[in-house]
Amino acid sequence: MSTFIEAIWMVLAPDVMLAILLSAIYGLVVGSLPGLSATMATALLVPVTFYLSPIAAVATIITASAMAIFSGDIPGCLLRIPGTPASAAYTDEAYAMTRKGQAEMALGICLWFSALGGVFGTLSLILMAPLLAEFALSFSTFEYFWLAFLGLMCATLVARSSPVKAIAAMLLGLLIACVGIENPAGTPRFTFGLTDLLGGIEVVPALVGCFAVAEVMRAMSVPEPPPLPRRKFGSILAGQWKLTKEYPVQQARGNVIGIIIGVLPGAGADMAAWVSYAMAKRFSKTPEKFGTGHPEGLIEAGASNNASLASGWVPSLLFGIPGDTITAIAIGVLYMKGLNPGPTLFTEKASSMYALYIIFMLGNIIMIPLGIIMIRLASYVLRLKRYAIMPVIVLLCAVGSFATGNNLFLVITVAAFGCIGYLMEKNGYPVAALVLGVVMGSMVEQHFITSLIKSDGSILPFFERPVSATLAAITIGLFIWPLAVWLWRKRPGQTVATA
Repeated sequence: MSTFIEAIWMVLAPDVMLAILLSAIYGLVVGSLPGLSATMATALLVPVTFYLSPIAAVATIITASAMAIFSGDIPGCLLRIPGTPASAAYTDEAYAMTRKGQAEMALGICLWFSALGGVFGTLSLILMAPLLAEFALSFSTFEYFWLAFLGLMCATLVARSSPVKAIAAMLLGLLIACVGIENPAGTPRFTFGLTDLLGGIEVVPALVGCFAVAEVMRAMSVPEPPPLPRRKFGSILAGQWKLTKEYPVQQARGNVIGIIIGVLPGAGADMAAWVSYAMAKRFSKTPEKFGTGHPEGLIEAGASNNASLASGWVPSLLFGIPGDTITAIAIGVLYMKGLNPGPTLFTEKASSMYALYIIFMLGNIIMIPLGIIMIRLASYVLRLKRYAIMPVIVLLCAVGSFATGNNLFLVITVAAFGCIGYLMEKNGYPVAALVLGVVMGSMVEQHFITSLIKSDGSILPFFERPVSATLAAITIGLFIWPLAVWLWRKRPGQTVATA
């Protein structure tokens, strides 16, 4: 108890409280701007942490990343442009609710269930850290390959169009992920002699181009739709408790999936959101409502991505193994401030660990009032005319992409992927599946090649380990699912019945 009280006083220190407040506002603003991801928000904070106390330094990373993950949902709801990659899985669903006049409901779901997911993720960090870390360490490259491949196959479940087109778009994303020299062989691929392509295609510019620029092109090519009814923006949290009681299974499943995926090194909030949204659709009693503004998928995916954020700290704190890119940055800050990750951290500096737990809880609690303020400020975008807002979006896309690497080529990448995204969606190919392939491609290839090297070219180890075999069965089942559905619809009895 004395250690816990000491931790409370450490968090209540003026510099720590100020750091939490300012980093929360910073994370909300950065996450809501298309092209500026939660990873970028935390990376830009590292120079600031040099001048902060250890607890205040880690508090800025924790708070800013949690706020940025949530606020990435705001432009997705209002403009169909995900602010962060973790929001891409359910952007279409949230935007459909906005077009139905339920913008406050969609934003309220994202805010309320993100906060609840963050709280549950923190509880997992407190209660199950040793168990989850031990489970994650039992994974080899064989399991990671199937896990990444399973994430790719989720494209067939979240697609509103033909599953075959979803797989085609996903394979195009995998091809794009092959560009560059960052592959197991270290060989330049598809660079066409351009030095700018040696580093591969950056994920953030590809994401911004496919969603933001393509949306601008689509908006400029069609007549402006009727404006949403002018009315006072309603209560953000109205009806959220009713939804909490109506969808307890979806919320619990999203929390569990987010916790499990978050604790696996290299997975992170992006994969958690995709898998959770796919699971929500797969097990829903009304899957035909997905994509039309149905809250079920939003609830599960929104809870999942913030739950994974907290659980991603489990392997980071215990073994110094980053759960995602954000915790990889955090590990550097921990070492810099003398909080070296490892089992001894929980014994020698127990008060600091309790302080981190309190900061996680506090960050998810203040997310609700600060999130409401941010939503109300951002809601004015609904009243703007298209000719006024679209140039600003293009400017933000260009500036945000340039900021990721201070390279003009990234702006060209955004424009190119804008054209690709526009043409794909015009012909019925889901852009989200393409982005998923780009994000997951390098992870799939890396673990596949590493596994083959370990097994001396044999594929049997991919199916011999119990966990690997289970993941393989699920993944292969999802891969052949489109073919099975197609054959089922083509059976003779179905044809006669239809006629």
